[in-house]
Amino acid sequence: MIVATAGIFFLSPELLRLVQNHLADKLYFFSVAGPFLAHVKLALFASLYLLMPWIMAVLWRAMGKPFGVEGKQLFSFVIFTCLLFYAGTLFCYFVTLPFGIKFLLGFGSENLKPVISIGRFVNFTTIFILAFGVIFELPMFMVFMAKVGVLTRKFYEKNRRYAVLLIAILAALLTPTPDVVNMLLMGGPLYLLYEAGIIILRVMRVE
Repeated sequence: MIVATAGIFFLSPELLRLVQNHLADKLYFFSVAGPFLAHVKLALFASLYLLMPWIMAVLWRAMGKPFGVEGKQLFSFVIFTCLLFYAGTLFCYFVTLPFGIKFLLGFGSENLKPVISIGRFVNFTTIFILAFGVIFELPMFMVFMAKVGVLTRKFYEKNRRYAVLLIAILAALLTPTPDVVNMLLMGGPLYLLYEAGIIILRVMRVE
């Protein structure tokens, strides 16, 4: 992580410019070290993003070993977890964040101009992108919990109403704006992922 962060740090100005052109207009800093720290955080996030397959492999190896999940099963968990993680982050970057930022900045006016700190901008975008990546792992963790016997497919099917409630709460907490549209942009896919986890368990004939 340290080596990757140090290497990506030299590319962070271009990375910041790419993200800024997509999500924001002008950014400002209010301390001498502000831009430097923002680039360090962005480089750390980028290294974490790139090394996610390795992180997932370590995580699943640690989680699966006590339950005998190894070999092809372990490999499939790593692959599909990474795919879902990257799908969640891309969905957030291209769909949810643009809508959320546009909504929040829409409260500006002639007498109320937005002045966005580079540090807060980097924190805001990276936290939400990572949050969406983690949330999109839901089907794989559902399958894992059923495979090791902690929960069952019938449990997931029986408690759909509570799942919908929990998803609504998560969507309200994690989306960048409190409006219904952005909540649906997260809650909708998350509920579909919940149903996808149940379908996967049916296909695998896991009770």
